[in-house]
Amino acid sequence: MKPFPWQEAIGFGLGVLRLPPEQFWRMTPRELAYAVAAVGGPGHEPMDRAAFDDLMQKFPDKRHGG
Repeated sequence: MKPFPWQEAIGFGLGVLRLPPEQFWRMTPRELAYAVAAVGGPGHEPMDRAAFDDLMQKFPDKRHGG
């Protein structure tokens, strides 16, 4: 069994979510997992090239002054 990733969990809760320590320690592991998933943390698949190309077609960069 893999040990719980405390360093990553605390870093995410305090650094990314910016929770005060007392709120972080009141979270359940499930609440923390949902928060990680909500901001695209571990388990989130990166966008593939086809999806990126589709976004580029729909929202092209606009050039200023020309």
